[in-house]
Amino acid sequence: MSEQHGQSAAAAVVFVCATCGAGLTGPLRRLPSVPEAPYYEWWEADSMGPSPATVPLGCYAIETEPYGAPLVVAEVPGPTYPRGGILYTVDHQPLISQGPRGNIVINPDDARGLELRHASPACCGATPTGGLNQLCACGTLVATLCSDCCLPYELHLSPDRVRAIPA
Repeated sequence: MSEQHGQSAAAAVVFVCATCGAGLTGPLRRLPSVPEAPYYEWWEADSMGPSPATVPLGCYAIETEPYGAPLVVAEVPGPTYPRGGILYTVDHQPLISQGPRGNIVINPDDARGLELRHASPACCGATPTGGLNQLCACGTLVATLCSDCCLPYELHLSPDRVRAIPA
């Protein structure tokens, strides 16, 4: 059996749409946790675009913290999303995510056949503020892309809308 990054190839999975079965990724191996987002001075970048990816190509990890919509007012400021900054209401009240836990975090460059839909406005990419924003070819919203320059570059597959099959 061949080895891939110290794990057997049998441990790799492919994520598919739970509605239609379309492949949404190539083979991915599981990491023990979501890595910290790489430090990126987006305000000093030569050109606008996504930050470096949080998850390496060919890997995935399970998000244990709430992620995505809905956002609710917090009593104490803290990161709105894991590995993200703080968002505030127009009245300067801090917001935190009350979105789902258990999202499957992948490198957005590992995704296949997804189309961006209704992304929350940002200067140069998508934000998770509006929730699911990635559409499978069958029309099912399956993931949330975060690709704005000032946030971690991640794709969060919804565990309720995708399933893993052995690679």
